[in-house]
Amino acid sequence: MPPPPTSYGEGPSILQKMTMGALMGGGVGLTIGFIFGSWSIIRGGAGPRGFMATLSQYMLSSAATFSFFLAIGSVIRSDSMVSPHLQAAHMQLLSSSGYSVHSRAEGAQLIKARWESERIRLMSSKR
Repeated sequence: MPPPPTSYGEGPSILQKMTMGALMGGGVGLTIGFIFGSWSIIRGGAGPRGFMATLSQYMLSSAATFSFFLAIGSVIRSDSMVSPHLQAAHMQLLSSSGYSVHSRAEGAQLIKARWESERIRLMSSKR
């Protein structure tokens, strides 16, 4: 994992991230295609097309599949409009301002207390 950047300037664009994901997926796909294609050829023979054609078909189909999915994944991952350091600051601000995550039981008690106060308020306004 590379170290975080020291400055918070502009990062790579979505197109650059998608390209990087596609290239990484292509590399992984070629490797996996080579491994499984070679294993298939060793087990069952090259078939009527020959060794190179069969192996290249495995490698290219695997590379195309991995490229597609890693490119989509890198775009989905970078979908946020807010930079990560601002998201972290926002979460710190929320946790220090009293907003916190409650358990299910605490949430149920809080809702019951609010309903009770609302019922009391409505009863007193009817009088």
